[in-house]
Amino acid sequence: MAHFAKLDGNNVVIFVTVGRDEDDGKEAELCARTGDVYKQTSYNTRGGVHYDPNTGEPSANQSKALRKNYAGLGYTYDAGRDAFIPPTPYASWLLNETTCLWEAPVPMPQDGKRYYWNEKTTSWVEQQEVTA
Repeated sequence: MAHFAKLDGNNVVIFVTVGRDEDDGKEAELCARTGDVYKQTSYNTRGGVHYDPNTGEPSANQSKALRKNYAGLGYTYDAGRDAFIPPTPYASWLLNETTCLWEAPVPMPQDGKRYYWNEKTTSWVEQQEVTA
């Protein structure tokens, strides 16, 4: 199935719809038919990589990777990057130009513990276990 994101006047995604496979790549036709602005999006694309829907592994055919990320409500379509960019989760986070995903300015520790982001201190804080 082909997926299409409807954009508002600021290129923000306000609706995502499923089309027929035959509609694949026919954004202009869809826009002309409805009078709205639509951009095709790939359900299996994240961070500029297309993933095989059956295995979850990167696809052998990366030509299926489309617009960096699957469009979600509130995402912005950036025409210069030809990418869907999610809303920034925190003001301090930086946009990765390769993946068009937001990243913390400090990498999260990879020690098997759970962390959450503290925007006030711009740091990762270990999540404490709750015991009964």
